[in-house]
Amino acid sequence: MGAVGLGCMPMSWAYSTSQQRGDRSLRTVHAALDAGVQLLDTADMYGPFTNELLVGRALKGRRSDAFLSTKCGLLVGDQHIVANGRPGYVRRACDASLRRLQTDVIDLYQLHRADPEVPVEETWGAMADLVTAGKVRSLGLCAVGARAERRPGARMHDGTIRQLERVQQVFPVSAVEAELSVWSPEALEQLLPWCTARGVGLLAAMPLGNGYLTGTLKPGQGFEPDDPRARHPRFTAEMMAANQPVVAGLRRIAERHGATPAQVALAWVLRQGRHVVPVPGAKQERWAVENAGAAELVLTDRDVAEIAGLPRARGSWD
Repeated sequence: MGAVGLGCMPMSWAYSTSQQRGDRSLRTVHAALDAGVQLLDTADMYGPFTNELLVGRALKGRRSDAFLSTKCGLLVGDQHIVANGRPGYVRRACDASLRRLQTDVIDLYQLHRADPEVPVEETWGAMADLVTAGKVRSLGLCAVGARAERRPGARMHDGTIRQLERVQQVFPVSAVEAELSVWSPEALEQLLPWCTARGVGLLAAMPLGNGYLTGTLKPGQGFEPDDPRARHPRFTAEMMAANQPVVAGLRRIAERHGATPAQVALAWVLRQGRHVVPVPGAKQERWAVENAGAAELVLTDRDVAEIAGLPRARGSWD
């Protein structure tokens, strides 16, 4: 069975900002590492910058315990986010991330989004130079925005795979980060087979469905204004109620194993292949430890069949 990673973004960016606490986040990272988590995932845009600073503090004296992933390529403004893939910027961004993370080398450096104004080969070439310089060990591509960028009539990851094929000609891709969960399984159709055939890792982002698959969110509970779920088509009160059967199914399986719905959801992701690493976000120690425990949960064929038979998740776009 594989391992579970830790997405550090919620500790200082986007989700429930009123609940973000620096000291608690440090304890959460330490608890995750103590529970066997190795992969820590962050990005320079989270905060911006504050998430990398937090991770850097958390890893002081424990750098060897972690496989450290961060991202570049997105700039955060007051009301907008823009891509920047210019080679000079990539080099400066990497140096800045190394300083904030208090490390000499980044294990996995990911391109957060391709810049439409810069050929992706140029951006990737600059990232490859960082490997040659010893500042980065491997390169990855983040495809988390594939749903929003999907064109009518196209499969979700068509654009991502075109980019992967292009950059693969410049320097090997070691990992792809993309959404994958019980209620968003689209990566299984096209992207995961591409990765598996080439020995490329898949970092499964949002494996708990932005928290919904934990069973702790209630329809109509509301979200803070800056929480992206406040505008997400699956998190209206109507759709959260409509998708309760998905959580109920996970809960039934969890009860058979003495586990939680979140652990079942993560175990399902882990079962998709040895190169797949779920990267759930967490702000509290207990959730990080619970998530790490999913690595010990072995789903049966009956469990998997039940999950396959759960209703398709709905959103207000349906």
